[in-house]
Amino acid sequence: MSLHADLLRQARHLARKEPRRPRQASLRRSVSACYYALFHLLVDKAVRRMVRGGDREPLRNCLRRAFAHGDMRHVALQFAQGKVADKLAPGLNGQAIPPEISGVAQTFADLQQHRHDADYDLARGFTRVEVLGLVDRVDLAFAKWKKVRRSVVADTFLVGLLCLRSMRS
Repeated sequence: MSLHADLLRQARHLARKEPRRPRQASLRRSVSACYYALFHLLVDKAVRRMVRGGDREPLRNCLRRAFAHGDMRHVALQFAQGKVADKLAPGLNGQAIPPEISGVAQTFADLQQHRHDADYDLARGFTRVEVLGLVDRVDLAFAKWKKVRRSVVADTFLVGLLCLRSMRS
């Protein structure tokens, strides 16, 4: 099983772990696992599209380390709003951003904020219902990605996640 699928399974397990009164620690770790499930899905799909071949796993592992959370959020917000930076727009080949990619992008941006809250904002509490809703959103994002993963817009999104900030105009 893939890391991203395992993380999503773990998130659901943690959200349901204590049947009566879930501990904040379990709910917070579940939120974090949700975010990292989507993060690792996108990174995995990007590196596999960019570097092919069975003997290239060490190179893909190097490339995985190049993705920066903040840069990814910046690109995700653009795709969620249906607008991309001018230097990335040619990659779309004139195609509109499908709602599936907008949805994945919005989920990624939202989950990154929720993960930040879960890790750093101790005044904010989480409920099981809320956290299970986040798990379901990531599960839906996985399904949406599967529908569009081979499109030129998906490839443009993945390239943007990695290197938009480094691209020259």
